[in-house]
Amino acid sequence: MATPSKNMKAFYKQKKKNTTGGITKSKSSKSTKPAATDIAQLPHGVSLDLKDADVEEEEKALREFDMNMAYGPCIGITRLGRWERAQRLGLNPPKEIEKLVKSGKVKLQSLFDGRM
Repeated sequence: MATPSKNMKAFYKQKKKNTTGGITKSKSSKSTKPAATDIAQLPHGVSLDLKDADVEEEEKALREFDMNMAYGPCIGITRLGRWERAQRLGLNPPKEIEKLVKSGKVKLQSLFDGRM
């Protein structure tokens, strides 16, 4: 068994140049925040049109269903298939999800479909 080093600073040789008098600034830190409508940050298939409050609430409920792992994995299965599987297993998924998916107004695939 190896003996522990008595001088850890010698083992981890990290020296940082401090030119600002005690305050170090990272080159990668930026003060600008990305825009909320940046397409790179939006989940796959989510549009930028959020004018209709009903659609926003429906999408929010479906996203919460997608993110809740209590109903099993959501990759490679439609939302309706996942809901039905959870129902068969006695996990009591929300009835509103079944109604939303069967209405045909929403996307059948989960947020993660095609992204993983």
